[in-house]
Amino acid sequence: MMRFLLLFSRQGRLRLQKWFTPMCEREKKKIVRDMTTMVLARPPRTCNFLQWKDLKIIYKRYASLYFCMGVENQENELLALEIIHRYVELLDQYFGNVCELDIIFNFEKAYFILDEFLMGGEVQETSKQTVNRCIEASDMLQETLEEYMSKPAF
Repeated sequence: MMRFLLLFSRQGRLRLQKWFTPMCEREKKKIVRDMTTMVLARPPRTCNFLQWKDLKIIYKRYASLYFCMGVENQENELLALEIIHRYVELLDQYFGNVCELDIIFNFEKAYFILDEFLMGGEVQETSKQTVNRCIEASDMLQETLEEYMSKPAF
């Protein structure tokens, strides 16, 4: 099971965080600080898997963002790497070649896509088409609601 998913920039700025197990804020901040320093300190051509405390840390860099995931020791590292890659593909399909600014200015959509894909630290839906249909339906509902709310009610 996944414990957390973090997205941070090359400068160490946290862009997105999702926690799948309950932790206090102090512990979360310590984990974020440890992950950013450990991952950013590694040379570019090294293995994407780390051992940290009782977790396996899997990370991948896409453009200027690092996607970092903490999983339990018995989990498969390659499957975790595939989950990261699938999430990036979903973001790419929605934003059209996703970049750090897309995550910053549309963080609610990035969280929504993540929630459609993962639930409780496990993959909820493996089909990219199904996830995209859910996202499109949500966008249509939001547009309809905004249009309805903008009309006068008399």
